[in-house]
Amino acid sequence: MQNSSEAPAAGSGPSIIGLDIGGTKTHGLLLRDGAPAAEATAGSANVQNVSPAQAAANLAEIFTALGAGSVDRVIAGSGGIDTDDDAAALRALIAPHAPEAVVDVIHDTRLILAAGESPAGIALIAGTGSVAWGRSRTGQEARTGGWGYLLGDEGSAYWIAREAVRHTLRCFNRGLEPDLLAESLLRACSVTEPVQLISLFHADSAGRRYWASKAGVVFEAALQGSGAGAEIVEGAARHLAGLAADTARLLGIAGPVVVGGGLGRHQPLLRDRLRQDLERAGLEDIRFLQQDPVYGARYLAARDQPRG
Repeated sequence: MQNSSEAPAAGSGPSIIGLDIGGTKTHGLLLRDGAPAAEATAGSANVQNVSPAQAAANLAEIFTALGAGSVDRVIAGSGGIDTDDDAAALRALIAPHAPEAVVDVIHDTRLILAAGESPAGIALIAGTGSVAWGRSRTGQEARTGGWGYLLGDEGSAYWIAREAVRHTLRCFNRGLEPDLLAESLLRACSVTEPVQLISLFHADSAGRRYWASKAGVVFEAALQGSGAGAEIVEGAARHLAGLAADTARLLGIAGPVVVGGGLGRHQPLLRDRLRQDLERAGLEDIRFLQQDPVYGARYLAARDQPRG
C-alpha cells in the first residue's frame, strides 16, 4: 500500500473518493472541494481477479490510507461492471467504508473518458484486459469487447503474452530452435523447454495477472529485432483499433479516442502502431492519457455540480 499525501484538515469541504479498480491494483483519490487531498494504492478490489474477502480487505486499506473520515460521495470505476447486479455487488463492498456516502459504480472505461476531460468520445483500455466504450453528445452509449480473457480481450497484456506462448510452442512443434522471442519468454518464465510452458500456462499458480505481466517480454523482443514479437504487437494494435472503430460506427462519432491502460500509456511501440491504425480508421483525435484514470472522478464530480 502507498499513500502519497497527507490527510486533509478537519472541517474541510465536501469529500469525494474516486476509485480506479484494476486487475492488479486499486488506486484511490480523495477530493476536498474538488482538489486532490490524498492518494493511495492497494491490491485489486475486482472480484473477477480476487476473492470478495480479499477485495474487501484491499478496499479497507485504501479508505484507511486516505484518512477521509466522513465521505459524501464515492465514484468507483471497475472492469466487469456489466449489469446492475455487478454494480450492486461492488457497491455493497464499498458501503461499510462510506456509510453516509452516495456510491456511484461505473465501468472503468467511463473513468478513462472522464480523465481525458471529454464529455463525449471513445475510451479505449489497453491493459490487463481490453475494451472500448463510447458516448455521443446526445447521450447514446455503446461498448465493444471487454468480454474477459476467456472469451476475448484481444490486444490486452494477457493476449499478447498468450500469443508469445503459442508462438514458442509452434516453433517447438515444427522442430525449430527457439528464436529471440521464444528464448526471452522461456527465460522470463524460468523454464528451459518450450513444452514446460503448457503445464505452466494451465497451472493455478500462473493465472491471468502472471501472464499479463509477461507482455513486456514481447515488446522488448520486438525492439531487439524479433519479427515474431513485432507481429504480435502489430496484431494487438489492429485488434484495439478495431474495438474503437466499431464503437465509433455504432455511435456515429469520429472521436476523440482517449487511450488508457498500462499498455496504452506506457508502451511506445504499441502507441505508435495504434495511432496509425486508428488514423487509418478515420479516428484522428487520439489522446493518450496524461494523468491517472482515477482523476476522471474529479471531472465527473465537477460536471455534476450545479451551475449558476
